[in-house]
Formats: sequence, structure tokens, C-alpha cells
Amino acid sequence: MTTIAIILGSTRPGRQGEAVAHWVLDHARRRADAQFDLVDLARHYLPDIDEPVPPARGQYTHEHTKAWAATVARYDGYVIVTPEYNHSVPGPLKNALDRVYAEWNNKAAGFVSYGWNGGVRAAEQLRLVMGSLQVADVTAQVALNMATDFRNVTEFAPADYQTGSLTTLLDQVVAWSAALAPLRATTA
Repeated sequence: MTTIAIILGSTRPGRQGEAVAHWVLDHARRRADAQFDLVDLARHYLPDIDEPVPPARGQYTHEHTKAWAATVARYDGYVIVTPEYNHSVPGPLKNALDRVYAEWNNKAAGFVSYGWNGGVRAAEQLRLVMGSLQVADVTAQVALNMATDFRNVTEFAPADYQTGSLTTLLDQVVAWSAALAPLRATTA
């Protein structure tokens, strides 16, 4: 069965992303076409990149990097939940993406972003990064606006149409993850 990680990209205390990630997970787990797990970066010890060799070589020396590599490798695709910080992604998310390389290759990803403009600039930044990691990003995206999808900017309450957007995103991530399986099999 296809396995998809829902990566919670914010580690900030009081983050809105936790409610968003659980919303994604709740909807995803109603499906029968893939297995979905939550991967919360706040639960992974990933200091600033401290590996002496570039990740593309796959020669990890630190146990925390090896553990992260195993986590990333376990999945066929990803849904990344990210806030927009200063028109980009949070530092811990970028650090997690940059830490390993081959474990990301030939997989698919979709983005659920949130912020005052729906977090769309963070998602666009992710598209560039994922291309470099040989991850196929899907077209569908969920862009959650702090003014319309959060009550008083603190309580997550997505507009009804966001569920349809999420369904389309999940459909695409599952389909692309399955379609890329033959490429992953040749590099394993």
C-alpha cells in the first residue's frame, strides 16, 4: 500500500499548524487508497545541518540524521503542512528537507499552506526545493487564509470549500506516489 507522510513543518510553540495537520490527517485516514501518518518536526531532533559530507552522498554520520533519513525513506509521498514566515518556509522545515537527499527522490508531494495570504509564497518556495530533491510536486494545493479559515486568528475553522481542495490534493499525491513506484524500485 502507498504510504504518505503528513509533515508538520512548524515547530513554533502555539503553532496553528498542529490543528491544520490533524485536519489533513483526519480526512486522509478516511481513504482506503493509502496509509497516512503524521510526522511532526517538533518531535524530531534535527539541529542545524551538522553533517560533514553533502547529503547527496548519503554518508550520514550522526544518529539524528540517520533516524531522519529512515523516516523520510519510509514514505512514498508527502503532504507538507507549512506556515508562511517572511514570504518563505520555516527554518526547521528547510533544515529537514536539506538534511537528506536520496530518501526524498522519486516521490510526490503536495502542500497545505497557511498565512495571511494563504501561505502561497511558502508553497512556491517548496516547489523549487522539491524539484531539487527530485520530488514531483502536484498542482492541487490547499491555501488557508488566517482571515477566513481561522476564527479570531487563533481557532482553525476552514471554509467548507477547503475540504474539496484537500480531497483533490490527496487524490493527486496518492496517484503520483503510486505512479513513481517503478522509479523508486530501480534505485532501491
